[in-house]
Amino acid sequence: MRKSKNAFTMIELMFVIVILGILSAIALPKFATTKNLADVAKGRSDVMAIRSAILSERQSQLIKGINTYIPKLSDNNDTLFTGDGTRKLLNYGITKGTADGHWSVSDGTGKNYNFKADSVNVPFTYNSTTGVFKCDTTAANTGDTCKKMIN
Repeated sequence: MRKSKNAFTMIELMFVIVILGILSAIALPKFATTKNLADVAKGRSDVMAIRSAILSERQSQLIKGINTYIPKLSDNNDTLFTGDGTRKLLNYGITKGTADGHWSVSDGTGKNYNFKADSVNVPFTYNSTTGVFKCDTTAANTGDTCKKMIN
């Protein structure tokens, strides 16, 4: 009488380990690329929301007879893009951070910010005279990421 097999053989286990190793070698680089693309997409969405909020705030000021753009985008360094303290921009703002996919303040003026994507800080500036929020698409290190975020 033959006994039933209750376990895997060593060869079967080795084949499974090799197959899992091959799959992980293929999948891990794709996950890193996907993470970077997701960070850029988040930044792009944030830029569109910020620009829309600047225009919306400007229109509400024009109704009141005030012909200026908001002087600065943030007065609080923890929650960004909420406004200058008297004029409101985003209702909930964006929490700052230092990791990829997060915004940070580059100075205390409320006009210069960085978005970190692919371990590179993309600098954005706000011009309170024209209401333009942009990054430099010709910059050597950050121009390509900037183009992806604003085009």
